[in-house]
Amino acid sequence: MSTILKAPPTAPDRLSTTLEALSRPRTLSPWRNPTQLDHPSFLLCFPFSFSTEVPNNPWMKDLDKERRRPDFKRSAVQFLELYRYLSSEALVYVLPTPRDAHLQDLVYAANLGVVLTHLDDKNTVVISNFTSEPRRGETRVGVDFFRQMGYEVSVPPTKFEGEAELKHLFGNVYVGGYGIRSEEETYAWMEKSFGMQVVKLRLTDPYLYHLDCLIFPITKENTLVCTELLEPEEVLELEKVTNIIHVSAEEAYSGICNSVRLPKVVLNSSHLHELKKGSEDYQHELQKNRKLEDIAANLALEVCFFNLSEYHKSGALLSCMVMHLNRRAYEIALTD
Repeated sequence: MSTILKAPPTAPDRLSTTLEALSRPRTLSPWRNPTQLDHPSFLLCFPFSFSTEVPNNPWMKDLDKERRRPDFKRSAVQFLELYRYLSSEALVYVLPTPRDAHLQDLVYAANLGVVLTHLDDKNTVVISNFTSEPRRGETRVGVDFFRQMGYEVSVPPTKFEGEAELKHLFGNVYVGGYGIRSEEETYAWMEKSFGMQVVKLRLTDPYLYHLDCLIFPITKENTLVCTELLEPEEVLELEKVTNIIHVSAEEAYSGICNSVRLPKVVLNSSHLHELKKGSEDYQHELQKNRKLEDIAANLALEVCFFNLSEYHKSGALLSCMVMHLNRRAYEIALTD
């Protein structure tokens, strides 16, 4: 059997083929960005620049420099376990780390900003104006990344530390924390600029310095709230917009609210198996895990725990590491 070799097209032929291809109708994606997808989408950041050199919160200051020094191989393995699970259920972007960035907390993507999913165009992000000095360089990283993604990008004139401080409930209704890392004026600016309603909560406990330590919207209608650390009038305002599921201060300290929701699963950090059985820390962690499992089961959800103990050295938990690019995980109604 012989093979017939065709001569390559001449220059005029190639030009004709190119013009023909350009004249064909183009099929465009119906989505401009991951926020517009009908599928959960998140942003994470691999710990390339992860460090605990500067102790910028009370959890870190409680540890001496040697005890809070991260094990980089272990931190990478723990990150990849979270990434693997999330990416099996969702679209996950990984934020590029600039060379020689020296941004010790860039891995905590939830603080980078917040995507405003209540807006019709689903194309707007507010990047953080950091209070924490080691984090101020992250603002430029966030602005550049989201502009390259095609988002409309804003940076507030007052202090704000991202999604960890601003939780979306439903529609244009959000809950915002202020008093330690973010300023109340930021939410007035957001309400005026983006047509939002923000229930504002003052944070006072230095160890629970972001709102995600006290608040977790587990469904569109139900929110875990550490009410004992809020003023009674603030709790009344919250009750107007969500059904409150009370959690204790001890459970908040153990990270019950530092969770992330997938359609059928709640993700939470737990290093229970590294703790001495029967110790006080073990009992607190066990109580938190059981409480979260009970709450989730009542809402037809499951719980999946991840060991993120290397990131505890920064005073961080699971919700700190995950930025929502949309809220599609909340779209599925699990109960009547």
